[in-house]
Amino acid sequence: MFKHHPKRDYLATVGALNPHPEDVHADIFQHHRFFDPLDKVQVKYEMLRAHAAEGQSVAFVAAAFGFSRETFYQTWHSFEESGTAGLRDEKRGRRGPIKLTDELVDWVRQAAAEHPEWSGAMMAKRLAEDKGVVFHRRTVERLLAEVKKNG
Repeated sequence: MFKHHPKRDYLATVGALNPHPEDVHADIFQHHRFFDPLDKVQVKYEMLRAHAAEGQSVAFVAAAFGFSRETFYQTWHSFEESGTAGLRDEKRGRRGPIKLTDELVDWVRQAAAEHPEWSGAMMAKRLAEDKGVVFHRRTVERLLAEVKKNG
């Protein structure tokens, strides 16, 4: 039933394709052509609306719309935080690695030369205190290993 659909590629591109449209059993998606079970953002929104506006239980709406209760609560939280944009399937958190700038690399090199006894954790702590940037100790340890290797 859902093998070929003209919106499928677009929905996949924008992170809104529901990989399991067959799990959506809510009446509104069965009886109205406007509501598309392939559109995961729409399905999530209608799930939240059914709970908030119609007073349906979390367990009921999660099952009817093809999600777990845990997913319902995550979706609710994302919607409260970001509105409709929070309904898209998108990786949370940082978009890529934080790069140490040349200035920070120089600071680490100088600190390593002046304080060879400092561990990666201590160096990361001092970076946060002195420069206001937070790096995981392993990031600093890798940089220190590179500094020692290259001289």
